[in-house]
Amino acid sequence: MDNNDWLKQLLMIGVGTTSLAAEKIKEVSDQWVKDGKINPDQAKGIVDDMMQQMQSESGNFQAQMERQLRNMLQDLGVPRQSEMDELRGRIDRLERQIRDLENKYWR
Repeated sequence: MDNNDWLKQLLMIGVGTTSLAAEKIKEVSDQWVKDGKINPDQAKGIVDDMMQQMQSESGNFQAQMERQLRNMLQDLGVPRQSEMDELRGRIDRLERQIRDLENKYWR
């Protein structure tokens, strides 16, 4: 499986979990309003606070997963994009030098 697909699936699970939690928080706060335990403004404040906290944690989770994936790929010896770009540049220069030498000796 492609590493990007794995990461996307993991993030989608997180998004689904966050959506489900948000829905349940809303249901509970609506029930509390209905039962008269809190007023609608308090319910909105609770939902907003919880959603803000979940979004913050979601960002932290994503950053942590990206860091772990990067470390795992490094441990496996998979080169970074910048390393690949550097190698491509070196190969291009060497190919140019070979062509120049071939042209020099074929004349």
